[in-house]
Amino acid sequence: MSPAGRHVVVVGGGISGLSAAGFLRRDGPGDLRVTVLESSGQVGGKLRVSDLAGVPVDEGAESLLLRRPEGVDLVGYAGLGGDLEEAATTSAAVWTRGAMHPMPSGTVMGVPGDLRPLAATGLLTGRELSRLPLDSWLPRTRIGEDVSVGRYVRARLGRGVLERLVEPLLGGIYAGRADQLSLEATLPQLAPHARRERSLLAAVRASRSGARATEGAVFGAPRGGMGRLPAAVAQASGAAIRTGVTVRELARTPDGWRLTVGPTASPEEVLADAVVLAVPAAAAARLLRAQVPGAASELAQVRYASVAVVALAFPATAFPVALTGSGYLVPPVDGRAVKAVTFSSSKWGWYAGAAPGLVVARASVGRFGEEQILQREDSEIVDLVLADLTDALGVTDPPLDARVTRWGGGLPQYAVGHRDRVARVRAAVATVPGLAVCGAAYDGIGVPACVATAERAAGEVLRPWPATMTS
Repeated sequence: MSPAGRHVVVVGGGISGLSAAGFLRRDGPGDLRVTVLESSGQVGGKLRVSDLAGVPVDEGAESLLLRRPEGVDLVGYAGLGGDLEEAATTSAAVWTRGAMHPMPSGTVMGVPGDLRPLAATGLLTGRELSRLPLDSWLPRTRIGEDVSVGRYVRARLGRGVLERLVEPLLGGIYAGRADQLSLEATLPQLAPHARRERSLLAAVRASRSGARATEGAVFGAPRGGMGRLPAAVAQASGAAIRTGVTVRELARTPDGWRLTVGPTASPEEVLADAVVLAVPAAAAARLLRAQVPGAASELAQVRYASVAVVALAFPATAFPVALTGSGYLVPPVDGRAVKAVTFSSSKWGWYAGAAPGLVVARASVGRFGEEQILQREDSEIVDLVLADLTDALGVTDPPLDARVTRWGGGLPQYAVGHRDRVARVRAAVATVPGLAVCGAAYDGIGVPACVATAERAAGEVLRPWPATMTS
């Protein structure tokens, strides 16, 4: 160990990288130095907040799942625990076939376990509803090692449930297509029950029964937006944060790692005892190509969807009826530009004091394979969203303010076999001392899942050191 102590470099300053830096500082030796290298001009990745019509509105993710402890613990670690607020409402709707329908209760990612509340919503036609009881009589659908969500749900329950419920929910979270997304990776709470039960309806009931002990508030966020979290985590970690620094090469040295950063004309070398890669799959593949080609090859196959978040602020008088619930989803089969709308000013109670009389709506645009819509001018995208809002809600006035935030390659697609791919990546990386990976490309795209991968990565690079920590 050098007189200055151990040095770990975290590549990537999104919430995964910042969390990894925090765990390294928390669990490592007292003299451990941690440096975070972020290629963009600010930390936070897809957690970012800025003003819209004079109030803070998130540009990316606006909530975290409260039923997992990792996100809540991170908020507390960052000193924002006192500001953590539960969503005022989580009741959502589905806008399809020209009408708004309440989301039925008793589902797992839109897959029903009880047909009565589904029938009461009017979401499905009589013919589509009559297809569902066949699930209890059909022979077992063999899943094998993995299967796409679309293939499995369609085989058991038909196209209605898939197109009007499952597709819009998956689209809202992953911006993906059910026929391409992994059952094991995107519905991990349902997959083991689907393997044991012959009926999918029974599998959903078993899954929900096992989850009842964790029922309670679902979503939360710090007052003022999730975009407050990254800077607070960075400060709490005590790590050295360098922005505007691109890592171009990663190479082994006799004592650890050498990172080549900066422009080609004037490169800089950063030395480290260990490295955590907290970057998207393509960037990780590029950096690992020479040192861990097996992991690089696997990561290069992970695809991403590009999306845009369109935030709009209206006077409350722009809506002919009062908005209820947290928002609505739109099935892709309906051919609309918008895939989901959140009424942020209804979802978060703190808006009432910060912006009385203001309605803030956030619309998501873009699905996997639909990148061309994001190539339009901001004004065109806003007009597309307004047209859908007018059709769905009867909006009468133009917005007071609007903002379009593009997230190119923002959401990893968990294709069939994703969990096995992740296992192969981690196995390959584990053969190289002082190296770990974390982020949304692995075990989930929500904040708690990213934090969990960060804690795992920090533990992996620290594990070989205990015997020498006090030397």
